[in-house]
Amino acid sequence: MLVGTEMNDYNPADFDPATYNPAAPAPPGAVAKRSSYFTVTSSVRFSFLAALPLLLLYEVIMLVSPSGSGGQVRVGSEVWIKQLLSLIGYSGTIVLGFVVLAIGAFVFYRSRGTPLELRSVHVPLFLAESTLYAVVVALLVSTVIGLAMMNLSGLPAQQYGLLTDIGLSIGAGLYEELLFRVVLVGALFWSLSKITKTKRSAYIYAAVFGALAFSAVHYIGSLGDAFTMSSFSFRFLFGLALNVIFLLRGFGVAAWTHAIYDILIVTSLLG
Repeated sequence: MLVGTEMNDYNPADFDPATYNPAAPAPPGAVAKRSSYFTVTSSVRFSFLAALPLLLLYEVIMLVSPSGSGGQVRVGSEVWIKQLLSLIGYSGTIVLGFVVLAIGAFVFYRSRGTPLELRSVHVPLFLAESTLYAVVVALLVSTVIGLAMMNLSGLPAQQYGLLTDIGLSIGAGLYEELLFRVVLVGALFWSLSKITKTKRSAYIYAAVFGALAFSAVHYIGSLGDAFTMSSFSFRFLFGLALNVIFLLRGFGVAAWTHAIYDILIVTSLLG
């Protein structure tokens, strides 16, 4: 076993499996291998940290915007989550905030002892990756729907004012991904992985079923949109793409991809 040896002087022939101790401290001069960008940004801890700016921006914008200042306009998925909390006797934004903090504390407690290895370059790379996904996915889905249905009229436009629309876009990215990707698709994948032969099958079924549910709920209730096959198909394919991003890259990337896409739409920068 090497003691006090520089990494550049390491000779594999010196390795003795009989004396190897994985818990032993690294040799002096050894440089630990850093986790890759994709490993760091796919972690649950990074996803939680990435969600905090979305939550803060959403609450601030809805507080100062004319249409959302009184709480008249909120993201539907946020309302649903609050309604679920009310079933157990809790409700309101403050309670939801405590729930978020409790989840964050649990996430970091479970990961204690393992460094996050977050570097400054990861943040711009993360934003660039999410923006790239937002643009590419939107163009691909629009192309598929456009080829299949020549009378595509697009999805209903928001009419609350630009600032409120941006706030709702951010909130949708956060709460819809939390509800439909983390809760729904996560639960589907966990359940299906117990009965399917391979995890790959569980991924596929969870992604498809989750996308169907994501699209369908937009037409439920008095505030739901009027059903059209074009808008349903668009939302299904967009939800499917977000499900794939979530399953492969994590909640943080999916949430920011969704939020950036919606912002590009309401600001007319995309489509």
